[in-house]
Amino acid sequence: MTEHREPYPVRVDAARDPALSRGLWLVKWLLLLPHYVVLAFLWIGFVVVSVIAFVAILVTGRYPRPLFDYAVGVLRWTWRVQHYGYGALGTDRYPPFRLTDDPAYPAHLEVPYPEHLSRGLVLVKWWLLAIPHYLILAVLVGGGLWLGAGGRGGDDGWAAGGLLTLLVLIAGIALLFTGRYPPSLYDFVIGLNRWALRVAAYAALMTDRYPPFRLDMGGTDPGTPAVPPPPAPSGGGATAAAPTPPAGAGGHPYHPGSTWSAGRVVAVVIGAVLLTAATGFGIGGATLLWADRTQRDGDFLVTPWASVSTDGYAITSDSIELDVRGSDWVLDDFLGTARIEVDPSSADEELFVGIARTADADRYLADVRHDVVRDLGPRWEGRGNRWLGPDAVREVDGGAPAAPPGDQDIWVESATGRGELSLEWRPADGDWTVVLMRADGAADLAADVRVGATVPALPGLAAALFGIGGVLLAAGLVLVLVAARRSGQTPPPAGPTAPPPAPVLSTSGGPQG
Repeated sequence: MTEHREPYPVRVDAARDPALSRGLWLVKWLLLLPHYVVLAFLWIGFVVVSVIAFVAILVTGRYPRPLFDYAVGVLRWTWRVQHYGYGALGTDRYPPFRLTDDPAYPAHLEVPYPEHLSRGLVLVKWWLLAIPHYLILAVLVGGGLWLGAGGRGGDDGWAAGGLLTLLVLIAGIALLFTGRYPPSLYDFVIGLNRWALRVAAYAALMTDRYPPFRLDMGGTDPGTPAVPPPPAPSGGGATAAAPTPPAGAGGHPYHPGSTWSAGRVVAVVIGAVLLTAATGFGIGGATLLWADRTQRDGDFLVTPWASVSTDGYAITSDSIELDVRGSDWVLDDFLGTARIEVDPSSADEELFVGIARTADADRYLADVRHDVVRDLGPRWEGRGNRWLGPDAVREVDGGAPAAPPGDQDIWVESATGRGELSLEWRPADGDWTVVLMRADGAADLAADVRVGATVPALPGLAAALFGIGGVLLAAGLVLVLVAARRSGQTPPPAGPTAPPPAPVLSTSGGPQG
């Protein structure tokens, strides 16, 4: 009794070359570099097209046809590269640079256009419903999953680990030593790729049909019906016979779909890059706006509290280099007023904090044992519980200072006292160092510190980023939508040719063309 398999609307076919080169697969990575570069940009467009399609399906229940053809074309192109390269090693014929199907090439992919897609499923199928498939494919075809290939440039990323990589490696070794690709191994490899491509099309919103949990092996897709040829065009009152479409692998017909010229593909890719950049500017503007609205203490944008301590005599910052070449308005309008706050670990401890030019601070602490804080560290868990990385503090050997810090006249700003100290400073050109010590110059000190600045330009910077992002967003949308609209304007189907115009008689009585 024959097992009944319900057809799946994503058709993946391939045919293995009868004679494959023993050693060509060793250098295919180099030969495919042009494809990898092109696919890197095509996949950027694929992601942007998928986002636009998401919105369109959510609103209208339809995937815009030109964008659908582009997305299928990217999958098709990627599958040809995979079949030639390290996803299958199934052919030595170099893949063509085209989105449409090449009937003569031994790797094909078709997805019939869905007239309607669920508005509700679009919200969950690409992440929630597909999770079981993602987990299985992580083992079968690699830890990055197939769709992860798009994020890495659309290269052979789905074969970056897992069972598929091992099987293709075994096939390559077999070719190298025997010149033969075991047919059963090839069928299994194609089955793994077919599973991944079905899931990719589902996650990319091209179909609402849930991918089957099965391994349909073999070059000819046994689980998907052949894509029917386009309807026969008619004209002149008579029905013209439709041309027979060329046969793909296994004798199944394929059709090229709508036309995507090189110029339109380039327009979509450029538009996608602009939309991606617009997203970056938008996120940057939103981040600055969030910081301006939520991370201020009064007028100051402040860092979290950080705990510092030393068994030496001082804690200093690394040199703070400010060089605006006399343009003080840069510091005044962008940085504004800086503030340093110090809260000693003991309320009875009298501390000193001051800012001096680096050269003056270095002379004062030249023979003094102290710590130089290079970085406050990568994480914190609240005030008084800050972790300093192993390279965040540099220890300097020496002894006790010759005099307490308050006796020095090197400070441009300083504060001394018990309890929480606050020091405000108007930054200026030069190299500066912040010094924290006990007021009497004794060893062993511990405190919580934080720094801040008014940064008056922050709202303006956020607005500028939003503005640039808006311009890039508009330009990117125009390029993508215009290219998509034009791609759908396919030339009229070929029908019976119109009769030639009747000849026009000249004055001399002879016919004129």
